[in-house]
Amino acid sequence: MEQYHETVLVVEDDIQIRNFICYALKAEGFRCITAGNAATAMKQLLAEPADMMLLDLGLPDMDGGEVLKKVREWSEMPVIIVSARDQDREKAAVLDMGADDYLTKPFSATELLARIRVALRHLYRQGLPRPQSVYRVGGLELDVEKHTASLDGEPLHLTPMEFSLMSLLMKNAGKVLTSGYLLKEVWGVSYDSDTQALRALMAALRRKVEKNPAKPRYLLTEIGVGYRMADE
Repeated sequence: MEQYHETVLVVEDDIQIRNFICYALKAEGFRCITAGNAATAMKQLLAEPADMMLLDLGLPDMDGGEVLKKVREWSEMPVIIVSARDQDREKAAVLDMGADDYLTKPFSATELLARIRVALRHLYRQGLPRPQSVYRVGGLELDVEKHTASLDGEPLHLTPMEFSLMSLLMKNAGKVLTSGYLLKEVWGVSYDSDTQALRALMAALRRKVEKNPAKPRYLLTEIGVGYRMADE
């Protein structure tokens, strides 16, 4: 039997279903990472690239369809919807949003793995590259797969929150990211007005990254809007 090595992100709030899916995936050689809600799923995707996502629609903090929209803004990874909702109209809606397949609960491990294999075959036929892992801006380097960061060849020791924030900024180098967007992506949807937390995290990150935090080279403030990673 063919063994796989791809990483699959399983976004499912039911722990029994999540464990069942991961058991089936690992038996086939897949690497399984999990998230029980939308906020954790987005943090996982920032922290390390995945080759595929299995996504439940009924998440506690956000509808899975909204997660799919966010992912499709920057990634073409295969996304298979795994949901108890079985109405044709809803299936058609998420497929139109960019889902690759729709699997209705309950389902067998055999059917799940067959759908995954089909999605991977389509992916590799299209010749799509694996998700980018290493990002560089000047002397700053971040490897999301290895979860490491360095400046001028010297390792940076970042907290998980600092790493998530820098990952988001480096993936969008040169683009202004609003404070609201950063708060939602790093902390989750319930923190969208806590700008003080974002300022404190940015200050801590600058102390580790910038030679002169008062005159940053990399982590730039766009007054009244948000922040931007320098693009060179």
